[in-house]
Amino acid sequence: MLWRLLFVTTIVYLLLPHLVHAQESDSTASTTTPTRPAILPNRWEEDWSVLADPRVPREPLDSLKYIPLSPDDPKTYLSLGADFRERFEGNDAEGFGIGPHSNNDYLISRTDVFADLRIANQVQVFAQLQSDFAPWKTTIAPPDQDYLGLEQAFVTVTEPVGDGTARVRLGRQQMNFDFQRFVSDRDGPNVRQSFDAAWGDYQNGPWKFIGFYSQPVQIPDMGENLFGDYSSGGNTFSVLRVQRDIFDWATLSGYYAYSSIDNAKYLSVKGDERRDSIDGRFAAKTNNFDGDLEVMVQTGSIGNDTIRAWAVGSLSGYTFANVGWTPKLGFQFDAASGDSNPHDNTLGTFNPLFPNGYYFTLAGYTGYTNLIHVKPSIAVHPTSSLTLSLAVAAQWRETTADAVYVQGSIPVPGTAGQPGRYTGTYGQLDLNWAMTSRASFAIQAVRFDVSDVIRRAGGRNSDYLGVQLAYGL
Repeated sequence: MLWRLLFVTTIVYLLLPHLVHAQESDSTASTTTPTRPAILPNRWEEDWSVLADPRVPREPLDSLKYIPLSPDDPKTYLSLGADFRERFEGNDAEGFGIGPHSNNDYLISRTDVFADLRIANQVQVFAQLQSDFAPWKTTIAPPDQDYLGLEQAFVTVTEPVGDGTARVRLGRQQMNFDFQRFVSDRDGPNVRQSFDAAWGDYQNGPWKFIGFYSQPVQIPDMGENLFGDYSSGGNTFSVLRVQRDIFDWATLSGYYAYSSIDNAKYLSVKGDERRDSIDGRFAAKTNNFDGDLEVMVQTGSIGNDTIRAWAVGSLSGYTFANVGWTPKLGFQFDAASGDSNPHDNTLGTFNPLFPNGYYFTLAGYTGYTNLIHVKPSIAVHPTSSLTLSLAVAAQWRETTADAVYVQGSIPVPGTAGQPGRYTGTYGQLDLNWAMTSRASFAIQAVRFDVSDVIRRAGGRNSDYLGVQLAYGL
């Protein structure tokens, strides 16, 4: 599949300049040359209309990025693109080696192609296909592969309303909030999380309001059915959110979320889950300091049980801007409730909703459930394009009555109800290199030393290595 997409992209690039000629715009009268947009994780957020200005430096394949459709309006255009990501992962003890998990070396391969149509800066029609494979991976989960699927397909209408701007977006789409602790597009694993949704937002000065109803997209049959992705009313997620910028250096936000999952299963209860989540976050950024604090409280019901759960997360850092390699000292703290009594008809197990695998580590050893997590770190920049970081983290269970959880809210068998809150310590080394404006390279290595509660359950110390190459067109 990958070589076919590369072949088609090459043919289109060779033929397109003979079919479409760039149009100059009146923007050349401006005295400031527009800046080329960066390649973003959400490709639909990029605005390539700046290429209507002939003063903007050109790069190969720009004839695909900006195809003008109106001689009078540079904001009416078509943009074509693609993303390629290849990552090797070696994990000598997935799930700490308990049960069917064992040493596994494999490749996860992601390819996306998209078309982005803009009309007069008011209407956007965006469509994106995905093809994701996991060669040699022995345990395949829904986030691992989707042979060929519709990743996104939506229409956005933007209109001025009063002193602000309103947008309505309908269709299959991806979304994330803040550090993506609880609402993310799941960029860490292979298959990103999409939602069939009706979205609306309104921004006026420092205020922004968001509301949406969605049905999360599911990947059935290990992604082997072409265009088999689906959503249903049995799994829904809705949000009302408000955000305000304050003091020019801080942001305060909060939202209410309602999620429903039919036939949900936890260690102590199963049934139809109806969960209310209330989230509040404060974030600040100055010349040298940046940090945030986010708190979520959950209520609701599952089967005949009542839900009472909570979580808190914080990331902060201080950058020594006048020191060589501009080192940054960071500190991360996270905690999430577990079920302290499996027999009291109250479920205390926190549901992290749609977390991003990047938040802890790509190794998957840490999940945002029944957790206390402390992680100091240091990052340096030997060059403007290279970042090296080192972190050491320790973690405990919030309650020993509940299990140890790994990413995906998966309980580690044999740990629930066993003594010992301490679950382990891990070290993490990251290298991130922005090779060009389109290409990046990354390495992550993780060593997790397990505690007695995991060792008694049959687990062992675990090592992970991830090597990733990504390119955006």
